[in-house]
Amino acid sequence: MEKRIAILPGDGIGPEVCEAAIHVLKEIEKLYDHQFDYTYGEIGGSSLDKYGIPLPEETLTICRKSDAILLGAVGGPKWDQLPGDKRPEKGLLGLRKELQLFANLRPVMIYDALAQSSPLKDEIIQGVDVLIVRELTGGLYFGEPRERRELGGETLAIDTLQYSRSEIERIVRKGFELAKSRRNHLTSVDKANVLESSRLWREVVDEVAKDFPEVEYSHMLVDNAAMQLIRNPRQFDVMVTENMFGDILSDEASMITGSLGMLPSSSLSADGPGLFEPIHGSAPDIAGQNIANPLATLSSVALMLAYSFSMHQEANALQEAINDVLDAGYRTADLTSIREQALTTTEMTGKVVEALRKKVQ
Repeated sequence: MEKRIAILPGDGIGPEVCEAAIHVLKEIEKLYDHQFDYTYGEIGGSSLDKYGIPLPEETLTICRKSDAILLGAVGGPKWDQLPGDKRPEKGLLGLRKELQLFANLRPVMIYDALAQSSPLKDEIIQGVDVLIVRELTGGLYFGEPRERRELGGETLAIDTLQYSRSEIERIVRKGFELAKSRRNHLTSVDKANVLESSRLWREVVDEVAKDFPEVEYSHMLVDNAAMQLIRNPRQFDVMVTENMFGDILSDEASMITGSLGMLPSSSLSADGPGLFEPIHGSAPDIAGQNIANPLATLSSVALMLAYSFSMHQEANALQEAINDVLDAGYRTADLTSIREQALTTTEMTGKVVEALRKKVQ
């Protein structure tokens, strides 16, 4: 099978973890007789340095012509003083908007070998398997007007929270579809006691639920959801929510696992290429040192194989290889306090490749 992959390394450790992903993808090509064609594009700070904008048209063209997109990370203190429309993160937001990547999927699972890394008690986290489905192209991050005004001699900052019925319906429907393929339970998270957009959100959930009678669903206010994620995360199967709530809750949930370096994500459109990326950010303080944890990116590759290419056997083999490496005791610096035991990015990637070969051969 031949597939085209757009590679957007971005900033900080992005190039390093993308290099790790390419190494694994090339191994999958050999083991399963596939052909992946890679085309590189600029985004974020690296694009600002080269083109003066965070998302050039050339990158959009590369992405539109691809079957899937792998992103490293964007951002860093180097660009923190730039105006909002010039910040690296604007490139990622623009990519989501231009490609209509409306559904962000963030799985939160416990690796048994890393359970001790979680700040939560073992009896709370054992068996956690949550999928957070976040709306990605609407809400406060995209609403207009977005501006500053002078009123009565004082500066006002204005952001607009806006959602249409159709925007809500498509993400809620995706949430129900995913719940149906998992454990048939969906939790819709909103702030309907305060926000009009959340009241519309809740109405749409009730309407869409009629098409999924086998899926048990419930509504939960976002503040309670934040508490319940720590108190009893096992109660959740699929959580679906709007853009900003999903941003906050998914980062909170990531700490259940003990390390941002372990969690992948995917952003899907209705009919175009999906975007796959680790959620750990650019980590500029360790960039270029070959010590970044590549496992979140490699898990993102597994999601790419499954969601974009329907290569479920390959995806499962890769994820099992990651599990085997962790079970064998191998760790990167973020996963161990014993410096001498920490593997480099390159070494950890090599261990995953070795485990993958054993799975397949």
